[in-house]
Amino acid sequence: MPDISEQLRTELRAEGVELVAGSLTDLAGVTRAKYVPLRRLDSFVTSGMGVSPSWSVFCVDSGIAFTPTIGVVGDQRLRIDPADLHAIGDGIAWAPASLGDQDGAAAPLCARSLLRGAEQALARRGLTALVGAELECTMLAPDGGHATAEPWSPYGIRTSLDRSAFLADLAVAAERSGLSIEQLHTEYGHDQLEVSLAPATPVAAADAVILARIVIGRTAARHGLKISFSPVPFFGEAGNGAHLHLSLADAQGPLFSGGDGPHGMRTDGAAAIAGVLDTLPDLLAVYAGSVLSATRLKPGNWAGAARCWGLENREAAVRFVAATAGNPHGANVELKIIDPSANPYLATLGFLGSALRGIERGLPLPAEVTDNPAGVAEPLPADQAYVLDTFESSSAAAELLTSAVVEGVLAVRRYELTTYGTRPPADTIAALRLAWSC
Repeated sequence: MPDISEQLRTELRAEGVELVAGSLTDLAGVTRAKYVPLRRLDSFVTSGMGVSPSWSVFCVDSGIAFTPTIGVVGDQRLRIDPADLHAIGDGIAWAPASLGDQDGAAAPLCARSLLRGAEQALARRGLTALVGAELECTMLAPDGGHATAEPWSPYGIRTSLDRSAFLADLAVAAERSGLSIEQLHTEYGHDQLEVSLAPATPVAAADAVILARIVIGRTAARHGLKISFSPVPFFGEAGNGAHLHLSLADAQGPLFSGGDGPHGMRTDGAAAIAGVLDTLPDLLAVYAGSVLSATRLKPGNWAGAARCWGLENREAAVRFVAATAGNPHGANVELKIIDPSANPYLATLGFLGSALRGIERGLPLPAEVTDNPAGVAEPLPADQAYVLDTFESSSAAAELLTSAVVEGVLAVRRYELTTYGTRPPADTIAALRLAWSC
């Protein structure tokens, strides 16, 4: 276990830290936490904090979706690494927790541990990956309604400067917490904000998504705002995405540039994109599996609702970003279908795993779609019951995510369908507006 020095505690005290939080993001995409006084930091690292196995199958509305293997008996432990601690203000230091058993072994439903295993599998294959996240969210008034009543100007200087105090405070809070924001702006949807994070290794990138949600939420609260990370915060209005960008490299260099394939792809880079496309229907329950997800994932919403790829094609599920002077991070692929109801560790795991699967199988890259894919490319299914049934029967999903994860995801998402699927959409959207907020 990592050594915890008194110097670290002294540094945290100097930053005003009184409590240490460790969080777990469950299979419904909701982040939950336990806290200890700073003096008990050692215990959070070594023995961990006890949680019921049911934590993994808590649902968006506090229901519990028990499975044949998860019931009322048992205990697991949340453990943190002191190297992952971030002071987030208000007397709190936060770290992402891993879920394990009493003896320290990773729990079957620890998405963070599974993603770390995928990183290691990639390294054994001689590959490295960087992942960058884009977070879309919606600013709300204290009562949960729209933050503003004025006409909205997408990307407008007025709409952003009206919130300049909040945005400047957010930049400062991010810097203090160790969160690397690359850009932020007001978005297309009314009161919508987008924050882009710096590329990082897969586990670190997923950790940063959770830290960003926390920092955005806490900063907004200081400015009299709430933040919604719902896929669809208001009926009939723009949805929120949680896009992920992926770049891959081997000893010879990047896989998505430097070759003689489409837009400079190397053979393995093309196969990686083919692998992502190949498993899209199988993994849609992880990328966009909530009861609200299908409302966002429609043609014309720039949500990537078509199973295809294209250079800078924002209606394609996979948008290719070429290596150009205007792209300082180099060539990468963006998976646009992911929404904020997804567990970011599982979404990254599926994205990464399907790319590696494509490389290992040498899958051929389908033809590029160079225009609006509506009526040309296969639309992704909009029936969530069908999406979940496909996930259940998929050998690829079990291979990439494990059968235990498949069972747990099905339990929480089917609970959502049973509980909310027959209600008027506007009522469900209102009920779950803050379900994924931190």
